[in-house]
Amino acid sequence: MKLMIRMVWLFVVVAALNGCSTKEAPQPEINIVPKPAKMVQEKGVFELNAETPIVVNEDSAEIKQIAGFLQTHLIDFYGLKNKVEVGDLPVDKTVFISLDKSLNLGKEAYTLSINPKGIVLKASAPNGLFYGVQTLIQLLPHSKKQLAQVTFPAVQIDDSPRFSWRGMHLDVSRHFMPVSFIKKYIDYIAMNKMNVFHWHLTDDQGWRIEIKKYPKLTQVGAWRKETLIGHPGKNNKYDGKRYGGFYTQDQIKEIVAYAKARYVTVVPEIEMPGHAMAALAAYPELGCTGGPYQVGTRWGVYDDVYCAGKEKTFKFLENVLTEVMALFPSQYIHIGGDECPKTRWKACPYDQARMKKLGLKNEEELQSYFVQRIEKFLNAHGRKMIGWDEILEGGLAPNAVIMSWRGEKGGIAAAQAHHSVIMTPGGYCYFDHYQGKPESEPIAFGGFTPLKKVYNYEPVPKELAPDEDKYILGSQGNVWTEYMKTPAKVEYMIFPRMAALAEVLWSPKASRNYDDFLKRMRSEVKLYDAYGINYCKDAFK
Repeated sequence: MKLMIRMVWLFVVVAALNGCSTKEAPQPEINIVPKPAKMVQEKGVFELNAETPIVVNEDSAEIKQIAGFLQTHLIDFYGLKNKVEVGDLPVDKTVFISLDKSLNLGKEAYTLSINPKGIVLKASAPNGLFYGVQTLIQLLPHSKKQLAQVTFPAVQIDDSPRFSWRGMHLDVSRHFMPVSFIKKYIDYIAMNKMNVFHWHLTDDQGWRIEIKKYPKLTQVGAWRKETLIGHPGKNNKYDGKRYGGFYTQDQIKEIVAYAKARYVTVVPEIEMPGHAMAALAAYPELGCTGGPYQVGTRWGVYDDVYCAGKEKTFKFLENVLTEVMALFPSQYIHIGGDECPKTRWKACPYDQARMKKLGLKNEEELQSYFVQRIEKFLNAHGRKMIGWDEILEGGLAPNAVIMSWRGEKGGIAAAQAHHSVIMTPGGYCYFDHYQGKPESEPIAFGGFTPLKKVYNYEPVPKELAPDEDKYILGSQGNVWTEYMKTPAKVEYMIFPRMAALAEVLWSPKASRNYDDFLKRMRSEVKLYDAYGINYCKDAFK
C-alpha cells in the first residue's frame, strides 16, 4: 500500500515538473468586430512564426497586395518577416489565401478556416479576401512587441455583409485635414469592413478641391479671414486668424488610389445650390446679388446661394463636375442639396424670370428644376446623383439616391417611391454629437448620441413593406467638423461609435447584442491603443 502511494505521488510530481495537467488549456477568446455572420470556434491554435509562408494562389499584383496587408502587420507589430509566395494548394504550416470564383460567394464574402495545421482563406472576389485579412489581423495579439511567434485560435468562419453601403463621411470644409490623415481615415474605414468614404469637399466655409478651369476657387474660396470661437450666439467671437487649405488634383488622385487598394469607394460631395459662399466669394457673378461675398466665418446657413436663373451658373457647375468626375471613378456623385434658403431667389429677377418661363409655382419647384438639371448632366456621363433629403422638396429627380438625415421620413418616402436610400438620421449617425455627458466632454455641435444608441440603430424602417426593404442600401456615420480642428479630435468623435455602426451594417440583425459587443470592444480598443488612436473611453468606464 505504501509503495502504491509513493508511486502515485511520484507521478504527480513528474507531471507537475513536465507541465502536464489533467485540464485542457483554455481556448483563446475570439473578439471580432464587426461580428461575423457565422462562426464556430474549435479546439486548438495555429502557431505562426517568421518561417511560416503566406501563400497566394494567383501570381497577380492585386492578390499579392492583399496578402501584403497581413505581411506588413506582422512586421510592424511583431517583427515577423513572413514571405509571400505563390502556390496552387494549401499545405501544412502555411497561411493560404485563395481567390476561387467557383465558390459563388458574394463580392464581399469570405470563408476562413483555422486549425493547428494552418490557415485557409477563400473568397470569390478580391474584396472578400481583403475583409478576411482584416479578420485575421483582429485575431492576433493587440500589442506591438517583438515576438518569436503568434497564435491564431482555431475557428471556422463564413462571413458576408448585410448592407452594400457601409460608409463614413468627413467634412473638410469647416476644418481642413491633411492628406496623411485622410489616408488614416480610409484605413479606419477599411479595418471596420466599411467600404465608402463620403468626402465633403465644398461648403460656405471653404472650397477644398483644385479645379483647374476656375483657379480662384482655391486662391480665394479655400481661405477664410477668421473662424468663429465656440457656439454661435448673439455676441459671436472670432479668432482673427486666416484659415484654409485645399487638395491638389494630384493629391486627390493619390488618395483615390489609396482607397481603391483598400476596397473603399471615395464619393465626392460638391454642394449646390446652397452652402455656396466659398464659391461665390471667388466668382460673385454666380450669385443673385453679384456680391461682394466672403468665405463664411461662422457656422450655420447663409442666404446667399447659387443663382438658379443664370445660365452661367449651370455652365460653371457642369465644368466643375466634369473635372470632379475625371478625378473620382465612383458611380455616385453627391451634390448636397440641403439647407438652401429661397430668400435671394424670391427677390432675384433672373430666378423669377426662369420660374415664369418654366411655369414653376414656387421656389421649391425651382430647386427641383436645379437638381434635376444637374442630375441629367451626371446621368449623361454615366454617373448617379446622391442628395440630402431636401431634394425631395418640389419633386424628386428621376434617378436620384436619397441620403436621409432629417430623421427617417425622407428615406421612407423615397424607398416607397422605389428610390435607393442611404439612411443616416442625425439622432443615430451624426458623430459630431456628444457621446458622453457634455460637461465632461470636449465641445461638440450638440445632441447626445452615445455608443449604445448607435449600436441599437436599425437602418430598415418598420414602415417599409417587405418588397421595399431592398431600396435601403445601408447607412453611414456623418462627421461635421465645426468643432473638430485636429485629426485627434476627429478620432475621438468617431471611435468607438464607428465600430458600433460597422457592426449594425455588417452583422446579421438577429445576432446583435450590445453587452456582447461591449465585451468584444474591450479587446478591440487594445488595437486602438496599439495604433495610437485617440478614442472616447466613456462607454468602458
